[in-house]
Amino acid sequence: MIISSPSFDNNTKIPPKFTCDGGNINPELIIQNVPEGTESLALVVDDPDAVGGKTFTHWLIWNINSQTGNIKQESIPPGSIEGQNDAGKIGYLGPCPPDKKPHRYFFKLFALNAPLELKSGANREALEDEISKDNRIIEKTEFVGIYLRTN
Repeated sequence: MIISSPSFDNNTKIPPKFTCDGGNINPELIIQNVPEGTESLALVVDDPDAVGGKTFTHWLIWNINSQTGNIKQESIPPGSIEGQNDAGKIGYLGPCPPDKKPHRYFFKLFALNAPLELKSGANREALEDEISKDNRIIEKTEFVGIYLRTN
């Protein structure tokens, strides 16, 4: 399984339009080679380099249809559900590191053997509890973007 973006390559700079310094919109993501038997997909976007040493969650989406080939810019796939990011809001929160150091943003995609029984606004802990139940994870892949604020 592969996740990528036409907006930036793996381990390269995330364009400002996808950050707090621009439009703060999610980049387009391409999903390929979803394994057979996948019933749904889940996506976690986080920053392990966040100030304070705790990974900061920027976006949670689950119950993405397994046939989804892309997540369009500034949108979520039909029928999918978004969770609460670490700013306490539902939806995408673009990179916005408060320090002047480069941060890595991991786009983690999970192929799951069942849809999740989670309501909109669930937090990361609830999502991780659900996807770790009953060997639900068929496969996991990730894609990394880097952002450094210059202003």
